[in-house]
Amino acid sequence: MNTTRSGRPALTRPDGTPLHVLVVDDDPDLAEVLTGALRYEGWEVRAAADGASALSTARELLPDAVVLDVMLPDTDGFAVLRRLREAKPDVCVLFLTARDAVEDRIAGITAGGDDYVTKPFSLEEVVARLRGLLRRAGMARQLEDGPRLIVGDLVMDEEAREVTRAGDLIELSPTEFELLRFLMRNPRRVLSKAQILDRVWSYDFGGRAHVVELYISYLRKKIDAGREPMIHTVRGSGYVLKPVTK
Repeated sequence: MNTTRSGRPALTRPDGTPLHVLVVDDDPDLAEVLTGALRYEGWEVRAAADGASALSTARELLPDAVVLDVMLPDTDGFAVLRRLREAKPDVCVLFLTARDAVEDRIAGITAGGDDYVTKPFSLEEVVARLRGLLRRAGMARQLEDGPRLIVGDLVMDEEAREVTRAGDLIELSPTEFELLRFLMRNPRRVLSKAQILDRVWSYDFGGRAHVVELYISYLRKKIDAGREPMIHTVRGSGYVLKPVTK
């Protein structure tokens, strides 16, 4: 199987060459982290700190996808999106927005953005969203399908971002999906709140452990409601996902 260094099935352009991705954010630390994570996928990645340099870089790179911050020092991401689409109508755009900027998220989708993630976010979520966008747009191919995550009757298709239990489809928010993925990658292993925070909320979430309790409760309502529970609390230690024993 052809895989990336992250262990995911490799994703390329249809002709087998590396995907081109442009990261546009004026926070140099965040741009560096995002660029590194996307290069880990085997993609060619460039970064820009403002709208003018983003458009200049895009003319050279001809990106297949753009990770685009809504707030830029010289313009806004919506204006950049319009210019990008003039040159390359099929480019995939993933907006980065502030958590409380609901109007930005609505405006981004209305302006033609394909998807968005809110800050703070996990790098896994950004990578997964981009992979999904590129595949749905027909701009990428997976060299070989990767395995699904399976724990008991719980099944996660990471590429399609679908989860079923006993064949029933379960709708999850992006954060719920990332939390469940971490649990499913570590079945029968007790995971502390600190480990979960670091893995799921890796971008400066401030160590607020109560958010883990909140999202575990959300997952339980969707995964365990009306069924034998799979998500268990280990008092004083954390949480563990176990298949139901018959």
